[in-house]
Amino acid sequence: MSVPVDDRPSGGRVRAAWKAAHTPVAGVPRWARICAFAIPFTVLPSGLWRLGLLFVDHSSADSGQLPHWLPLEVYVVILSVVSELLAFTAVGLVAAWGEVLPRWIPVLGGRRIPVAAAVVPAALGAVALTGLWTVLALVTQVAGTTLQGDPAPTDFPSEVGGWSALWFYVCYAPLVLWGPLLGVVTVAYWRRRRRMP
Repeated sequence: MSVPVDDRPSGGRVRAAWKAAHTPVAGVPRWARICAFAIPFTVLPSGLWRLGLLFVDHSSADSGQLPHWLPLEVYVVILSVVSELLAFTAVGLVAAWGEVLPRWIPVLGGRRIPVAAAVVPAALGAVALTGLWTVLALVTQVAGTTLQGDPAPTDFPSEVGGWSALWFYVCYAPLVLWGPLLGVVTVAYWRRRRRMP
């Protein structure tokens, strides 16, 4: 028995994967598509800002609450990549892979995703993100404290002032939209999927 060989150039496979991951399913409202595709872009500026920290000397910096075995540079990269991947899961609420598991997943591939299995984590995430970025982050900025309640250090990005503080705010302000956008996309997913047989 011969195994089919994918003879498309690697660029063709990448394009096909990109299309499969981003093509919305029928019945998704245009506004829901826009919101879902906007979510990764609300997270991207903060990740780029954090990755910029890789080019700053941290030899005398305090690593805060990080364990001693985890270098700050590794933490920054992991946090940025994981944040962007989590943000991308919102696209699954408008794309086919958010309704049926891809066939390449062992055992479960090709099975329909129960509505609650997508809606409950997405709704909890929307509530948590809205609370984190609108309440905690804004309140701590106004109060001049860290998330732990300690006074913000003088070298904290928002306390430095000038262009550095402005750049910090420009990069982190879009995160305030992550939770609400995820919430409206989750509601649209739930409404669309509950009407399906």
